[in-house]
Amino acid sequence: MRRSALLAVTCLTLSPVALATPLAAQTAAPKFTPWGIRLSDMDTGVKPGDDFYRYANGHWLDSTTIAPDRTSAGIDVVLADEAEQQVRAIAEEGEAKPVSAAEKQIGDLYASWMDEAAIEKAGTAPLKPYLARIAALKDSHALAMLTAETGYAGPTGISIFADVNRPGRYGVYVGQAGLGMPGRDYYLLKGEKYDGFRAAYRAYAITLLTLAGFSDAPARADRIIALETAMATSQWTPERERDIQQTNNPMTVAKLQALAPQFDWPQFLKTSGISATEVIVGEPTAVQTAGTLLASTPLQTWKDYLAFHFISDHAQYLPKAFDDAHFDFFGKTLSGQPQQRARWKRGVRLVNGMLGEAVGKIYVDRYYPPESDRQMGELIANLRAAYGDELQHLAWMDDATRKQALEKLATFDPRTGHPVKYIDYSALTLSPGDLLGNAMRSERFEWNLLLARYPKPVDRSLWDMTPQTVNAYYDPTVNQITFPAAILQAPYFDPNADPAVNYGAIGATIGHEMGHGFDDQGRQFDATGKVRDWWTKTSADKFKVRTSMLGKQFDGYEPVPGVHIKGELTMGENVGDLGGLEMAWGAWRRYVAEHGDPGVKGGYTADQRFLIAYSYSWQTKQREDSMRQQLLTNEHSPAEYRVNGIVRNFDPWYKAFDVKPGDKLYLPPDQRVHIWVN
Repeated sequence: MRRSALLAVTCLTLSPVALATPLAAQTAAPKFTPWGIRLSDMDTGVKPGDDFYRYANGHWLDSTTIAPDRTSAGIDVVLADEAEQQVRAIAEEGEAKPVSAAEKQIGDLYASWMDEAAIEKAGTAPLKPYLARIAALKDSHALAMLTAETGYAGPTGISIFADVNRPGRYGVYVGQAGLGMPGRDYYLLKGEKYDGFRAAYRAYAITLLTLAGFSDAPARADRIIALETAMATSQWTPERERDIQQTNNPMTVAKLQALAPQFDWPQFLKTSGISATEVIVGEPTAVQTAGTLLASTPLQTWKDYLAFHFISDHAQYLPKAFDDAHFDFFGKTLSGQPQQRARWKRGVRLVNGMLGEAVGKIYVDRYYPPESDRQMGELIANLRAAYGDELQHLAWMDDATRKQALEKLATFDPRTGHPVKYIDYSALTLSPGDLLGNAMRSERFEWNLLLARYPKPVDRSLWDMTPQTVNAYYDPTVNQITFPAAILQAPYFDPNADPAVNYGAIGATIGHEMGHGFDDQGRQFDATGKVRDWWTKTSADKFKVRTSMLGKQFDGYEPVPGVHIKGELTMGENVGDLGGLEMAWGAWRRYVAEHGDPGVKGGYTADQRFLIAYSYSWQTKQREDSMRQQLLTNEHSPAEYRVNGIVRNFDPWYKAFDVKPGDKLYLPPDQRVHIWVN
């Protein structure tokens, strides 16, 4: 993703094409003046070779305050806020004057969220049927079967995705699950900060259980947290979970039964609605321990665990006291967000989450110009050609690997804007007076969508993001990149901007996603989407030398005192960033060769503008606790390091800004990592 993982390749057969609209046809002014970025955001008093991120964004960083209801500020937030306002209009119109069944659904859901008086009046009554089911459980078997249903947490999770071993069909996946805090480190790391998080989590559990009418809440909370800590101890680290060779464990249901016999897996799958004889287990040792804990932990502790998690997972649909407690812990304490977002903003998030493509269709009709698809197609073609050029001549890749890399590039499938067909939500029943019921029915509807796909062939037309999402992603199982409409806006992409800016911003982003097809994970998938080692040992070893160097560089960065970037966890995204910049540069040079150099503007060469736009596109300011959570659990490096940690490995940057030894970001040539260029 632009804030994501995995990659794809470029095709040699395509001829170079121009980016977007040729210069002569650009008549309107770019949204961000003078040529696609705001020069007032820069701090030209900073030497580019000392801190290129601050050089492009320093004044903005110094003058910008993060909104109290946000954990960050930046370009992504600006575009997300704009999309939020647009979706609000769609939701409010659906509530007031719907003109279609889809608009009425959107309006009914939004109304059920906005009617705070009705939610307060209902109190805890909507919870009671679900908590009663938990209270009535007689043994661990019945408990495990309840966790197989939608809406109830458990120590294992189940889902349906494309089968990485059998391309073109869906598979069933089983893996670790069930923690309340963001990841295992929050339970296991030592130190005052993490002791504070654990104490706050205990207080949160006590608050929710008390609000829901449970007696002896402190003792229940202690038992719940002890159980989760035992689960966390056995669960795999985020770094290990990124290793497809370790997490790809196909086995028969009979073998899964032998692995964790405390679960009745045939019945568990049947209860989930799945008829399967084999599954793919992500973390076998964690699933095995989950079975042990199911049998060894007292039933009442498990019942308290299920009740607490059901309340916590659905707290936003309950009276204000529940909702506030949820925000105080997850928002304030864990992410450092001072203030809850306005009710309408969270209502927009709700309709985007539950009726995303119904909203998306209206959003696209109103706000996405079809011309953007054509221009993006041209830009992607130039990037594809640039990838093809580099793969064809890459010195460290041998011919056997090169041949299959080019085959993968040839099957690469880019998608922009919106799906060709949208999800039909007509089977989802929504009521303006039943918010929790709406949420539960939506969860079941989403699960039924997955059930309807298995074991059919993979539907390549499906999207994993809505058109109104400011993001992008690569899916290695179908070799597709997807760029929703909401990210195809200035300053990432502006048909009236300087072409150097478009190539440095959206071009590098597209290159990043394409490159995921060949990063440390993507390279393990072949052109059909199957997990297969198609690299020769010689090429693989040379690739690993480069990625290891990059990983060590990122291991040395410490964005939060005491918390370093995990080079192994962020490897795919860091490789994607470097490769994306390399390929965008190659595509940019193709543009210049065909159309000529646009020349100096405002004292900056076109190559400098390309690189400034790259840095500008990552303009972000983030709260420390939010960044801490990202560093511990997320595969993306913080924005500053996605600029400074990348350009210092990029030779054209040194030339464009005359970066010399002694500059803080300077790396000697033999220490610079080159992935897709010689």
